Amino acid sequence: MDYVLEGSNPSPPTTELSMYYVYILQSLKDNRTYVGYTQNITNRLHQHNNGEVRATANRQPFKLLYLEECQNLIEAKSRENYWKSGGGRRKLKKYFLDGFPPRLSSGRGSPK
Repeated sequence: MDYVLEGSNPSPPTTELSMYYVYILQSLKDNRTYVGYTQNITNRLHQHNNGEVRATANRQPFKLLYLEECQNLIEAKSRENYWKSGGGRRKLKKYFLDGFPPRLSSGRGSPK
């Protein structure tokens, strides 16, 4: 299940901790994006926005652009790798040009 969230204080869905989420953040400081995965999106967003993540410590604050639910760690890592790949970055760039939330073409499921 995919979620597209706008604003800097989203209210993502809450589920049991066995679920994983792939997320895309945008820095409000430099507009660059960051892709990661977690089991607790609320806590992870808090960590990013409080400088507790080394990779993003100097780029806060962040807003959550995209959230994708995954059934397990393997799926989450695979989806994270996709969004970090050339194809994933191109799709994300297209979303920026076309606007959020992503418009899925007819007959297609979640963005791949």
